[in-house]
Amino acid sequence: MEKIDPMQSEQMKEDMRLKRNMSKIKHKVTVLSGKGGVGKTSVSVNLAFGLKEKGFKVGILDADVTGPNVAMMMGVEGERLTGDNERLIPVEKDGIKIISMAMLLKTPDTPVVWRGPIKMKAIRQFLADVLWGELDYLVIDLPPGSSDEPLSIGQRIPEMEGAIIVSTPQEVALLDVRKSINFAGMLNLPIIGVVENMSGFVCPHCNEVTNIFKVGGAKKAADELNLKLLATIPIDPSIVTDGDSGTPTILSSSPAAASFRTLVDNVVEFIEKKE
Repeated sequence: MEKIDPMQSEQMKEDMRLKRNMSKIKHKVTVLSGKGGVGKTSVSVNLAFGLKEKGFKVGILDADVTGPNVAMMMGVEGERLTGDNERLIPVEKDGIKIISMAMLLKTPDTPVVWRGPIKMKAIRQFLADVLWGELDYLVIDLPPGSSDEPLSIGQRIPEMEGAIIVSTPQEVALLDVRKSINFAGMLNLPIIGVVENMSGFVCPHCNEVTNIFKVGGAKKAADELNLKLLATIPIDPSIVTDGDSGTPTILSSSPAAASFRTLVDNVVEFIEKKE
């Protein structure tokens, strides 16, 4: 009788735990971008709060192992994960379950100096060994690009609902959106649509919009690639202050809040059409 490699056996057990864990979550949505600095985490956090505001059971996974920011933007920086030898219990904020590498670090400025295989192992454990429970939505904030963490998420999660691509208004954004689409295509991951972030500056005094960057790059990309433009989110100073204080912009009355609500409505509409 052929012997089973112990490492292979452990991998099979982990895959079974992951599949069982993810089967309790109705919809898994990833938020990705072709490059960093486009506001992907802000979109993820406000999407999670917007879904919760609609009455859904929501979790958010910070899959950026080396640069985790979700904890700070969710207002739970400094919180620590609890659990036993088998399961991790997410931190909760306003009923939203949260997992981030930041919750395992000694201090917020402790660097995570890990090679790819260790990062991928951490991601698999966040999926397989976290007590997510039954959720309507799991929002997954991916690091930019198409390296280890996005690959691990895309290959491991069964029945992923789709991806939201976050970009900026410059026409050079078209190149980044194409890269993200091709990456999603390699993983057979449906595209929910594109978000154009930093789409004009809203003056906090007169509410007049000034287009600091060239306008419409993400919209042009969405049109050319036959994708839905889910929302155009302005450069609103409240997004920065809200993110730093751990307060979601979507719960305010700012111009950006209305754009985030449009995003949430479009994502829910996409999901409901698939059901």
